[in-house]
Amino acid sequence: MTDAPPDAEARRAIPPVICYPTETLPQPDLSLYARARKGARKVDEALAPPREAASFRVPAGHFVRITSVEGPQVGDLNLWAADNHDERFYSGKTRALHGTHLGVGHRMWSSFPYLRPMATLVEDTLGWYGQDPFGGRVHDVIGTRCDPHTHHLLSGAEYHHCCHSNLTRAYAAAAGVPVADAARMVHDVLNVFMCTGFTRDTGQYFMKASPVRPGDHLEFFAEIDLLGALSACPGGDCSAEHSSDAAACHPLLVEVFAPDEAALEGWSSPPVNGYSGTHGV
Repeated sequence: MTDAPPDAEARRAIPPVICYPTETLPQPDLSLYARARKGARKVDEALAPPREAASFRVPAGHFVRITSVEGPQVGDLNLWAADNHDERFYSGKTRALHGTHLGVGHRMWSSFPYLRPMATLVEDTLGWYGQDPFGGRVHDVIGTRCDPHTHHLLSGAEYHHCCHSNLTRAYAAAAGVPVADAARMVHDVLNVFMCTGFTRDTGQYFMKASPVRPGDHLEFFAEIDLLGALSACPGGDCSAEHSSDAAACHPLLVEVFAPDEAALEGWSSPPVNGYSGTHGV
């Protein structure tokens, strides 16, 4: 390690600048969504079994709720535009705009060149958790998803119930494509209910026991027509390990609710990003 320069402390003391100020972002009308949700009726559901994934569809203007139903369990969520699967959830840009962990009022943004809101978080029963003494928070867009490639890299073993593989199988079945094609469509996730952060000494990504309990839920408003897939992670509540059959795992319930059409008067699905796409040429 090199010696610190004389002005090291002065350099460290320079205040940070937010990369993407969000004051000009279009803001969701949470009061409108809340009124629409009151009269909404359940129209569909799917259950992600332990160490497996389930797919589901949510029309624009509907609500989707993910609930812990039997025991502490985290889930890995992928979203695609229902009519164009090239448009998918972009966790990196969502993280840059809203931070490492999502909460009510934050949005899940889609990939380039579309870059528009796919879903808006409207309810979170773990919103009380905040930041714990270790720096942990819930619902992160940091972790990529547990996957069989990293598992093999670290252990030399094959494991087929990592969230990447679970999501691959669920997407393959929903889209009617071969598994090899489906695997390329799986992308970085929203880690639903997962409690994570970075260690202060080494800066490593950590997980800890999720505070989720049966009945806790996270709910979204679908801004566009969505195809989703949710994996009930093989790590269970992620208190010890993932990508194994050792953890106690539980199912996750997905429910879709349709509001009365009149309740969303004045709302419209967002258009794709308006950038010309010329890139200066």
